[in-house]
Amino acid sequence: MTATLRIKILIGYGLTLALTMVVLVQAFVNLFDLGRASDAILRENYKSILAAENMIGSIERQDSAVLLVMLGYQDEGLSRLREYEAQFLQWLGRARDNITIAGEDRIVGSIDTGYSSYLTDISKLVLQHQNDHQKAVGFYHETVFPSFKAVRDACGELREINEKTMLQASDRAQFIAHRAIWSLTVIGIVAVGMGLGFSLFLSARITRPLRRIMEAAQRVAGRNYDVEITTDSSDELGLLVEEFNAMVRKLKAFHNLDIKQVVAEKQKSEAIIRSIDDGIIVVDAELKVTDLNPMAERALRREPGDAQGRHFLEVVKSEELFRYVKESIESGHPPAIEEGKDVLALEKDREQIYFQFSVTPVQAGAGSRPGVVLVLRDVTKLRELDRIKSEFITTASHELRTPLTSIGMSVGMLVETAMAKLDERERELLSTAQEEVQRLKAMVNDLLDLSRIEAGKIDIESERTPVILLFEKAVAVLKAQVERKSVGLAFEIREGLPEIKVDANKITWVLTNLISNALRYTAPGGHIRLFAERIGPHAHLSVSDDGAGIPYEYQSRIFNKFVRVESDESAGGSGLGLAICKEIIRAHGGTIWVDSVPGQGSTFTFTLPVAE
Repeated sequence: MTATLRIKILIGYGLTLALTMVVLVQAFVNLFDLGRASDAILRENYKSILAAENMIGSIERQDSAVLLVMLGYQDEGLSRLREYEAQFLQWLGRARDNITIAGEDRIVGSIDTGYSSYLTDISKLVLQHQNDHQKAVGFYHETVFPSFKAVRDACGELREINEKTMLQASDRAQFIAHRAIWSLTVIGIVAVGMGLGFSLFLSARITRPLRRIMEAAQRVAGRNYDVEITTDSSDELGLLVEEFNAMVRKLKAFHNLDIKQVVAEKQKSEAIIRSIDDGIIVVDAELKVTDLNPMAERALRREPGDAQGRHFLEVVKSEELFRYVKESIESGHPPAIEEGKDVLALEKDREQIYFQFSVTPVQAGAGSRPGVVLVLRDVTKLRELDRIKSEFITTASHELRTPLTSIGMSVGMLVETAMAKLDERERELLSTAQEEVQRLKAMVNDLLDLSRIEAGKIDIESERTPVILLFEKAVAVLKAQVERKSVGLAFEIREGLPEIKVDANKITWVLTNLISNALRYTAPGGHIRLFAERIGPHAHLSVSDDGAGIPYEYQSRIFNKFVRVESDESAGGSGLGLAICKEIIRAHGGTIWVDSVPGQGSTFTFTLPVAE
């Protein structure tokens, strides 16, 4: 099993820790022995010495009491004899119970025997003193005093033997203390030496391959890739060396690539970008222009290379476009741009040139802030064409209104006066002509309304309006048609929806148009549902049906002018209603969209601002 660097470090410091534990155990044992020795000094010998001292004092006082008896103070002397006799016997008993050293039992036995003889001699002395004082004095000097001295000397011997033992225990404790000091010193020095030696060995073991890697890295930094580090270690340092060698080999392989081919591919990509007819501007995360193609330089009236490295606002003087670019860089996603707001107007030779722009973030790498690619597409001709078309539609609508009115009046007069004189075929043709004139008049009116809205000439008279009022008015307008077709029509308003700030007549027209479309494509027995709720600062109003639905190919352009879903139900429509709805909603600051599944119905939803 291969030992890792971590295991080696743990083993080395484990040995040092083991030595430290040995030092601690040795210190504990020595301290324990020292404590036992000190305890022996205090516990085993001190009691015997104290007993010997007290026995000597007691027997000396008894001797003094004997002298009192001989001097004629018999009662006082006998009283003291009994008192000190009791004390002596008490301490003798303690000495007898604390025999702990060799020879001590013999001395205590001699004290016991001698003291018994001493008491007997005292009794004889008291009797002789009562009969013959002179004879009693001689008996004291010849018998009693030698007995006293013998007992006192035995007590002194007991004290001396215990004092000697205490001295020996003290010497032993001092020896143990010195031995502990030397043993701890030696073991500590050995532990420190081994720890220092292992630290030096381990540091050299670690730093040697690291130093080699550092030297090799310096050579690689100098573009010398013929570097190979050898190692006999199989731990983490060995793996690090192997990975470093692998990295150097990959760098060498990358360095050996055909640089000319890489440069050629880069030049090819740049040539493709510069040949594109659309203007391309590349902006980095610091909002500085890093590159732009000739088309963008011409559009911005910049000399070649003049715009690179400059701040975006210095090159493209548009606060709104700058806001979109900054938003894309910060979020990493394309900005949300309202329809029609993605056009940049620039002046060239005293003429307005229009560019439709798109902002796309570009991620340079993981963890880095994205840059942005701004594409400018010249839509000046398209806008001019759209303007001409709108002017033509407006002019044509105005020109058609007068003759259509005249034709309508003429056909109406024929219907009123000549209908009875015509046959069935002629009456059918006259009715058809009247319907077509009405349809053309409605289309012309829609075209004029749409032209006014697109030109910004529509008047929006906003006021606080309850949503329920709008729903009720729209339902009332179409109530007869709904009942005639046997379709269910209902509305629901989410609780807590506040009033909205809108032009009530125009929003009612939008609802009426959406309901009419739903009614046209919903079969008898179907259902139409109006719903309103608040989401954020806007109210969401929707018209849903369970009719035929809208084919997917129409859903992306259903709000364009003259777009009609081809079906039997669409006959007679102008294709302008939804376009007008879209412009009215946009004039209110909202948006409109459709969700539809063919065969399952459609839901048209639009947003309106809530009245704060």
